[in-house]
Amino acid sequence: MAKAKADKEVKEEPLETQLWKSANKLRKNIDAAEYKHVVLGLIFLKYISDAFEELFAKLQADKKAGADPEDKDEYKAENVFFVPPEARWSFLVAKAKLPEIGTVVDASMDAIEKENPSLKGVLPKVFARQNLDPASLGGLIDLVGTIALGDAKARSADVLGHVFEYFLGEFALAEGKQGGQFYTPRSIVELLVAMLEPYKGRVFDPCCGSGGMFVQSEKFIAQHQGRVNDISIYGQESNQTTWRLAKMNLAIRGIDSSQVKWNNEGSFLNDAHKDLKSDFIIANPPFNVSDWSGDLLRKDGRWQYGVPPAGNANFGWLQHFIYHLSPAGKAGVVLAKGALTSKTSGEGDIRKALIAQGNLIDCIVNLPAKLFLNTQIPAALWFMNRARTGGHPRKGEILFIDARNLGHLINRRTRELSPKEIEQIADTYHAWRTGKAPYEDIKGFCASVPLKRVAELDYVLTPGRYVGLPDEEDDFDFAERFAALKTEFEAQLKEETVLNQAIVANLARVKA
Repeated sequence: MAKAKADKEVKEEPLETQLWKSANKLRKNIDAAEYKHVVLGLIFLKYISDAFEELFAKLQADKKAGADPEDKDEYKAENVFFVPPEARWSFLVAKAKLPEIGTVVDASMDAIEKENPSLKGVLPKVFARQNLDPASLGGLIDLVGTIALGDAKARSADVLGHVFEYFLGEFALAEGKQGGQFYTPRSIVELLVAMLEPYKGRVFDPCCGSGGMFVQSEKFIAQHQGRVNDISIYGQESNQTTWRLAKMNLAIRGIDSSQVKWNNEGSFLNDAHKDLKSDFIIANPPFNVSDWSGDLLRKDGRWQYGVPPAGNANFGWLQHFIYHLSPAGKAGVVLAKGALTSKTSGEGDIRKALIAQGNLIDCIVNLPAKLFLNTQIPAALWFMNRARTGGHPRKGEILFIDARNLGHLINRRTRELSPKEIEQIADTYHAWRTGKAPYEDIKGFCASVPLKRVAELDYVLTPGRYVGLPDEEDDFDFAERFAALKTEFEAQLKEETVLNQAIVANLARVKA
């Protein structure tokens, strides 16, 4: 009996998984792309209402000392959104079973935007649509209302933030290819942040999606006992729907998103942070984009290392990132693997200039397949450093890491890196870069390569060219293996010949 109870406890699913399954049951015939705005909108509404109610209760208790719980300035001073009575969670719960609940929620979103200018145009008003029946919406309100119940109020925002982030990932998986446009898989974001270690300064992502890079940066600092207020966030996103998700994702984490901008022209044509020189850039730009307006930007000042081809934005992105780095700035970005070797339309010359002229490339990491939701194009991480001069211990080398064999499948189409694998890659980079821990080349995994050797290979940056084969594969004796296969093949052929002769003989006997 005790064993059965223990087994049940082991199999109990995390809160976010239980919530996702329950929310998914209520989805019915609504597309995931549409449904995510309903669910994430409600989670956000619950978050700002909880934060408001907590401060409201404190102000109510301090009324004798002159506090006014309905004074908007009291909430502004504490960086808490003011929630009017008709938008508070308790009000929605009281109306949850009414047929017009969709209209009520939309009106609540409108009321919150009117009271909080920073949220103008951000919140979804999709709750009165005909394909979302009132019973399902009422069920969702009840479900979201259970989040953080039983937890201390101080933990409410953290729990809601975690659920919001988890749901973003699950919706991205459900949407597949389209989901990859707003969501970079968490293990990739964690790896980028673990390698860059953005403890202090300005963090910039000019194609920020739903803001995952920023959330992970703040989480990383908190986990390492740093001061979250020591970094400031700058971002840009060209898809307005995705920008709205980013604004909510950051707000629910208490991250200032005032410098996360939207315009539909995008970072190349309408750079929202023209004068920004950032300390860290963490980005996952769209791969191999051909319609990036390159023809209109042939004489742009950002192209210090060569004009990128009009038919592919990859080297446009790289130089856009470099342009926005401070003199000691570092960047970690995802790019299609083809950029490591391409020589078409001058791309090889730009890559050569980045290495030989700029000495900007610190590290290249070859990623496993199937990590991304929206593409099967192989990818790699580029780490660039504008401070690869002076006292930099590795200024004349590039670190190559081949992580193609790492990761595990989470479903038939998608792979992710484990925390241990992320730590392995990040620790290798830090040991190489800082010299504070022993570093050594490992065949098949990592190699520190002099720039002279990279030049000999015509500035191709594919890690497999440099790290070699693992020891067990490196000892492979081709001649011996070929002889063994030849012997095996000849024996099999002989057996088949004997068998065929026997069949022919039997057929002859039958005919006779």
